[in-house]
Amino acid sequence: MKLDSIDRAILRVLQQDGRIQNTELAAKVGLSPSPCLRRVRMLEEAGIIRHYVALLDPVKLDMGFSVFVRIWLLAQDEETTAAFCRAAEKLPQIVECHLMAGDCDFILRVVAPDLDGYRRFQMEYLGRIEGVRNIKTEIPMQKIKQSWQVPV
Repeated sequence: MKLDSIDRAILRVLQQDGRIQNTELAAKVGLSPSPCLRRVRMLEEAGIIRHYVALLDPVKLDMGFSVFVRIWLLAQDEETTAAFCRAAEKLPQIVECHLMAGDCDFILRVVAPDLDGYRRFQMEYLGRIEGVRNIKTEIPMQKIKQSWQVPV
């Protein structure tokens, strides 16, 4: 699907407020409500808009401690890698999991209540995943920027 400037404007507004009413969205992008709704539906059907979510405050949910974890596997074959992916998908504390090219095999972002909570998670879950050779944890000092918005 080829995006025009109005499609991009719709996407920018929806990334800022996914619950905006169609009439307000239409006004912001310079369309009447019916064509605006048609465009949103086309963006959804094309898979450009994948999903709508609520962003939660992890601190208020006692999950405000976030770490980055580098994982090295015993082997990089498909079976070992797939087994790790399946295990990671089952653990809700792992909020991001990336297969890497470079020094480590995976980088994870893990949330926990605090350092002790993360340490328990590492010992009870991460360290017990079959095929994990090494785990290195990086603790961020300060969050400078976090965004879920894709530049459009």
